[in-house]
Amino acid sequence: MTTPARPLIAIPARFAASTSALRYAAEVNARALIEAVWRAGGEPATIHPTGSADTDVAARLARFDGVLLPGGGDLAPHRYGATDTHDNVYDVDDVQDDFDLEAARQALDLGLPLLAVCRGLQAVNVALGGTLHQDMGGPEREHRHVVHPVTVRRGTLLEQAVRAEKVEASCYHHQRVDRTGAGLAVTARAADDTVEGLELPGVQGWFTAVQWHPEDTAHEDPAQQGLFDALVRAARERLCR
Repeated sequence: MTTPARPLIAIPARFAASTSALRYAAEVNARALIEAVWRAGGEPATIHPTGSADTDVAARLARFDGVLLPGGGDLAPHRYGATDTHDNVYDVDDVQDDFDLEAARQALDLGLPLLAVCRGLQAVNVALGGTLHQDMGGPEREHRHVVHPVTVRRGTLLEQAVRAEKVEASCYHHQRVDRTGAGLAVTARAADDTVEGLELPGVQGWFTAVQWHPEDTAHEDPAQQGLFDALVRAARERLCR
């Protein structure tokens, strides 16, 4: 019996100045993220983040069955209309921003199943005209190295994926959504009212975004693995059409 092909999931790489096993600057993705997609039955494919022309990015993404926008450094504040840059903004890269923002727009336009994680959620929000708080107010208020409960809105794709109305979310972010982008609906919040989930009701295809890092605990938490399972399931359904 022939084994069904694994759906191809495009994951934009993140730039790294160095890695322990290579002699040069590298393009990487977190192993935990890759393994979560693999466990779900997908074929994770790291793609080179370059080319911001909409036709180029659309053509590249059209070869895949789904897209995962991962975490990473901060988006440049001017991308969402800010005139000043907070001192705590870090790891801004114009090439990365160009690609992620266009990938978000094109994945949604193409109806590709899309899961956006942490920076990925922020990229989708900004791509649709939303804004961000550049900093949540210092170490006592940020969500770095924090695992906390998140309340999930009933009837959302997020709830269907995690199969719960409250989950323990592993967070690592110092920024958060300010104004939501056009059409986006909030699907989850932390106790301090931070937006922890977004969806786009009525969008063609499957899409959900979370501000936390589900890959951190997906190997031991079925609710977090459920997000990757839902992405790959949607990608497989699209592949089989």
